[in-house]
Amino acid sequence: MKKIYSVTVLFVSAFTFIISSCATPASIVAKSGAQLWGENCQRCHILPSPESFDSHDWSIVGTHMKIKAGLTETEEEKIVTFLKSSK
Repeated sequence: MKKIYSVTVLFVSAFTFIISSCATPASIVAKSGAQLWGENCQRCHILPSPESFDSHDWSIVGTHMKIKAGLTETEEEKIVTFLKSSK
């Protein structure tokens, strides 16, 4: 009985940890696309003008940079939305 209880507690703890680690941090949720763009993109290169690309191209750039820069889904979505709306 003690073993079943221990395994159950371990499983519930692991499941809770996994679920909570998938949540987007509040620090990212609170930031605007413009803030995230400035903070993330200038780490590696000069910030491109939002007019540099059209909406379709910004989607492609966003997908590429999500992988290359290690952006979260939320960061990528906010940045691309900002760049598409800044024309």
